[in-house]
Amino acid sequence: MSQGDGFPEVRGTGEGVELWGLLFGEVPVRRGVEVKIVWRMTGDGPLRKVEATLPDGTRARLAWGPEEHGGSNWRRPGQEWGTGFVFPERGCWKVELTRDHGKGHVWLRVR
Repeated sequence: MSQGDGFPEVRGTGEGVELWGLLFGEVPVRRGVEVKIVWRMTGDGPLRKVEATLPDGTRARLAWGPEEHGGSNWRRPGQEWGTGFVFPERGCWKVELTRDHGKGHVWLRVR
């Protein structure tokens, strides 16, 4: 995890894309507390899927989004979207994002 624009950021692993997440809130993320995550992702088309799961299949609740962002001073490649998640349990969560052309994921620790 590094600092991006004064907030913690995570770099994702992509298939044909570059993916970054900027976390607005406490890190590690706390279970049961909504966290805003701004995503930057290369690729083509709208952001079609954003979901977070634990290895056992438990899903986090997407409280809002994805909402496309117009302007920003966060300098990472790709288009920008915002999401709000509530993670119900502690653990290492896989957050997956899919566009028409390209997909990627990041791992987030939730305490």
